[in-house]
Amino acid sequence: MSFGKNLQYLRQLSANMTQEALAEKLNVSRQTISKWEMDAANPEMDKALEICKIFNCSLDNLFREEMDKRSDAYSNLRTEKVEGFRYVEYTVVSRDPETDAIGRMYKCAEENGIANPRVIGWDFPRLSQEQVNVFNMHGYTAALILPENVTPEGYEIKEQSAHQYAAIHIDRPFDNPFVTIPGAYHTLQDYMRTNGLVQAGNGVIPCFETDGEGMDVYLACR
Repeated sequence: MSFGKNLQYLRQLSANMTQEALAEKLNVSRQTISKWEMDAANPEMDKALEICKIFNCSLDNLFREEMDKRSDAYSNLRTEKVEGFRYVEYTVVSRDPETDAIGRMYKCAEENGIANPRVIGWDFPRLSQEQVNVFNMHGYTAALILPENVTPEGYEIKEQSAHQYAAIHIDRPFDNPFVTIPGAYHTLQDYMRTNGLVQAGNGVIPCFETDGEGMDVYLACR
């Protein structure tokens, strides 16, 4: 763990705040910020507490954690308004539910003549402990975004209104999915906390991922 790396990470999450801008907020020199980020010195307690207040973090976050879980695969960390959409969904509970759930949605798109379908997905949490611990199962829901005037038979049509999301892009998400994808969620949560955003979920899909060779991860916020 490194206080200096954590401080640099928090600056970058906060709209790429410059060393000069942070120095002005803390009433110190830019050179002092530079020394902190190189781990050549540590701030006094009063300055450390000010840093926590600026970035909405704790002293434990700053000094005892390795906060930066990013990799070269991440880019385009942002806040984005997702316009409202209609969709149908399909949930699978198995040892490998993603493939079946996403495949079902692409089949639905093909059956309804939808070119270039948009498919999103998210973990399905309502499993029993026996399913998880004994049978090593997990759940996944895939959803097909519907164009206007397309209403597939045999599915409940759902709607989501426009909402704000924090989002991040992942290149090659399946090269190391059990590290890269959770790391993206961790980075988004840090980004939201640092920028005073609160995770929301009432009435909207609280989080989702886009399907494809690249992936965008979205967390609903307010």
